Amino acid sequence: MGTVITVDVRDPDLPARAVNAAVAWFHEVDATFSTYREASEISRLSRGELRESECSADVREVLGLCAEVTRRSGGCFDIHLGGGLDPSGLVKGWSVQRAAEMLQGSGARNFFIGAGGDVVTRGRPAGEQRWRVGIRHPELGDRVAAVLEAGDLAVATSGAYERGEHIVDPRTGRAPVGLLSMTVAGPSLTYADAFATAAFVMGEEGLAWVAGIDGYHALAITADRRMVWTPGMEMLLLRATSPPG
Repeated sequence: MGTVITVDVRDPDLPARAVNAAVAWFHEVDATFSTYREASEISRLSRGELRESECSADVREVLGLCAEVTRRSGGCFDIHLGGGLDPSGLVKGWSVQRAAEMLQGSGARNFFIGAGGDVVTRGRPAGEQRWRVGIRHPELGDRVAAVLEAGDLAVATSGAYERGEHIVDPRTGRAPVGLLSMTVAGPSLTYADAFATAAFVMGEEGLAWVAGIDGYHALAITADRRMVWTPGMEMLLLRATSPPG
C-alpha cells in the first residue's frame, strides 16, 4: 500500500491471531490493488486483461464505491485519469475500515489503526482518556497543525504531504490549487478517505460540500495558510495552531 500501517490494540485479552489476520489483510490488499505490481488484479484490469465481471468481489466493491463518490462529488473524484485505473484515493481508507471491522469481529473494543494520514479509532486508549489524532502540518512535517479528540471515529487527510503530488483535478487535468490540506472526519474511513480527496480538489468549496453529508466534518488549511473548518469539526478539535505565513 506504499505506507506504514500502525495497529495499537488496548484490549489485553485479544488473541494475537486477530491482529495477525488484520496484518495479513493489508498484504492481501496490496497484492490486489497496487498499481505498481504488474500482476495485481487492478493492474490487469487497467490493461484490459480482465473484465470487471471477472474480478474478485473486493475489486468490484471498490469500483462500485468509487463510482458512487464520483457521482456524489460531481466528478471531483475520478479513478480514470491518464488512461489508467487508480482507485488508491479510496482503497487505503476502505482497507483500514475493513481491518477495523475484522478486529471488532474478533472482540476488540479499544484500538487505533493508522495508515499514513488515515485513521480509525474505537473505544478509549485507557480509562476515561480519548484517542488523540494529530493532523500533520502540511509544510512542517515534524509538527502537527491540529489535534482531534476521538472515540469511535474515522479521520482522513489529503494534501501534498501524503499523496498530493498524485492528486489531479479531473476537471482541469492539473494539480488542485487553493488548499494545502483537507481533513475529513466521520463514521466510515472508506468514505472519509475518498471525500477528503474530492474536497481537496474542490478547494474551500469542499468544506460546504462535506458539511452537507450527514455525519461528516472537515478542516482545511488554505494556500494562504488559514485554517478553516465546518461547525461539526469544532466539537472534535482539541487544539489548532495557525500555520506560519
